[in-house]
Amino acid sequence: MNVTPAKRSPLPPERPVLAVDGSRTPFLKVEGAPGPFRASDLAVAAGRPLLARQPFEPEALDQVILGCVGPGPDEANIARVVALRLGCGEAMPAWTVQRNCASGMQALDTAAQAIASGRSQLVLAGGTEAMSHHPVLWSLRMVTWLAAWKRARGLAGRAHQLARLRPDLLAPVIGLMHGLTDPVVGLTMGQTAEQLAWRFGIGRQAMDAFALESHRRAALAQDEGRLDREIEPLFDTEGRCYPIDQGVRRDTDMERLGRLRPVFDRPTGRVTAGNSAQITDGAAWLLLASEEAVQRWDLPVLGRL
Repeated sequence: MNVTPAKRSPLPPERPVLAVDGSRTPFLKVEGAPGPFRASDLAVAAGRPLLARQPFEPEALDQVILGCVGPGPDEANIARVVALRLGCGEAMPAWTVQRNCASGMQALDTAAQAIASGRSQLVLAGGTEAMSHHPVLWSLRMVTWLAAWKRARGLAGRAHQLARLRPDLLAPVIGLMHGLTDPVVGLTMGQTAEQLAWRFGIGRQAMDAFALESHRRAALAQDEGRLDREIEPLFDTEGRCYPIDQGVRRDTDMERLGRLRPVFDRPTGRVTAGNSAQITDGAAWLLLASEEAVQRWDLPVLGRL
C-alpha cells in the first residue's frame, strides 16, 4: 500500500523582536556584610525610572520575566514581587527563571520567543541578584540536632540533648559557596575556570591582559558618560547614593595583577582575584516589543533581536 506522507504546514514567520529601552543599577561590590539592597530592591530601583518614561502605563505590559538565582525567602517568585511593586497590577503574569549565570539572558530569550510567536506584544525582562544576601546556613547535622531539641520533653530531655551539642555543629555553611559549586562533579566555578584555561591553553598573562583591558574600557566609558543613560543611581535608607559601578580598578596594571596569587589552584593556577569576576549586587532590565507595539505607542527602537 502506497502511503503519501502528509504535507507539513509551514511554520508561521516569526515576528520581529525589538529592544526599545533598558536600564540597570550600578553593580555594587560585595565587601562581606550584606549590602544595603535586596535583589527585589535592585530590580525595582532599575525598573521604576524605566517604566516612568514610557508613554504607556505598567499595566500595558503582557508579562514580566526576571532571572534570579538566589532570591531571599521573603521574595519567592521574585518577579511577581517586583511586578507588584512596579505597579504592573495584580493581573500581570510575572515569573522567575533560574539558569545560574545565564538567568537574565534566559529571561530575555523567553521574552523574545513570546513576542516572536505573537503571544506577547510588550515584555519587561531582565535579571537581578544580591549575592551579598545569599544565606548563611546550618549543616544537616545541626538541623538534625535542632529537630531533636524541639522534640525533647522536660528538663531531663533537654539536658540530654544539650549534652550532645558539639562546637563543630555550630560551624556556618556559606550558601554562596555552595551555590557556586557544582554538586555533580564537586568543582567550584573558579576550579572549572582553571580546567578550561589549561584545556584551551589560556595563559596567566593573557588572562591578566584581558582583565586590564576590561577595567580600562569601563573607566573610559564612565569618563565619557557612555553609561549615564543606562545606569539608575541607587539610594539607600540612610540617604547614601551609589551612582556608578564599584568594581572598576583604575589604578591596576599588569605588574599589580601579576603579583596576585592564584585562588583556586595554588600555587600554580592562573585564576586570581584580579582576572576573575567579582561578587556583586545589581539588576538590569530590557523592554522588548513587537512592531505592532512600537507603532501603537510610538516607541524608539534601539535594536532588533
